[in-house]
Amino acid sequence: MTRGLTIGEFAEITHLSVRTLRRYHESGLLEPDRVDPVSGYRYYTAAQIPQAQVIHRLRELDVPLAVVRQILATSDADARAGLVAGHLRRLEDELDRTRAAVVSLRRLLSPAVPPEVVLRTEPPRLVAAVAGVVGHDEVLTWYADAMAELDEAVAGHERLGPPGGQYDNALFRDGRGPVLVYRSVADPPERGRVRPVELPGVELAAVVHHGSHDDIDVTYGRLGAWVVDHALAVDGPVHETYLVTPADTPDRTAWRTELAWPVFRLNPSPNRPTPNR
Repeated sequence: MTRGLTIGEFAEITHLSVRTLRRYHESGLLEPDRVDPVSGYRYYTAAQIPQAQVIHRLRELDVPLAVVRQILATSDADARAGLVAGHLRRLEDELDRTRAAVVSLRRLLSPAVPPEVVLRTEPPRLVAAVAGVVGHDEVLTWYADAMAELDEAVAGHERLGPPGGQYDNALFRDGRGPVLVYRSVADPPERGRVRPVELPGVELAAVVHHGSHDDIDVTYGRLGAWVVDHALAVDGPVHETYLVTPADTPDRTAWRTELAWPVFRLNPSPNRPTPNR
């Protein structure tokens, strides 16, 4: 029987610490080839070097222990690749959330620029729409599916304006609420989930958000502060109008989204200015 590699020698070859190798052993990720029953010394083989390095790389990517075990126990290369790819997608989602938080924080910490808010009247109009009750964490997926269905349903219909959406305040307050997305087209069709819907006339306080939605919450916050400062109250769901979208250009800096709240005037305060109409 060959002596094998001591844990120290194995650590030097794999560039993993003895402490890390012991932890891998205790967690069942990497069993030594043998353990001396008298001394308790651990011995490894050269064939275990790649496995140790694979485990190390997976843990560097914060792959959970249970998933690491699945990957090591799976002999099918495609299945292993699928497990790794699934975790990488979760990492990418986390990176997106981190990037969005950093963008928002930078804007919040920079000197506030007064938003260019306009007050306008939106007349009643008939649109092609898809409506549903959606959880806050489901909105993006629901929106993508609904807009794809809308685009298919209104193909060939004359476009009368940009697409939009209305998001009930319960969605943000309670985490779930009514949502409606629409396209303004001539002769709105009825097909699948798509229905003609009449949007009522409304008074809006509106501002245009520039760029991606990573920091759209900051623009919403500044719009809300403006509404309060001008003695107005919110009276209905959030309105979004997608003026320039990823479908129009891949340039994120060129994207434009109008954010608006239905408003009504509170009792006027002598210390507050009257908005220009």
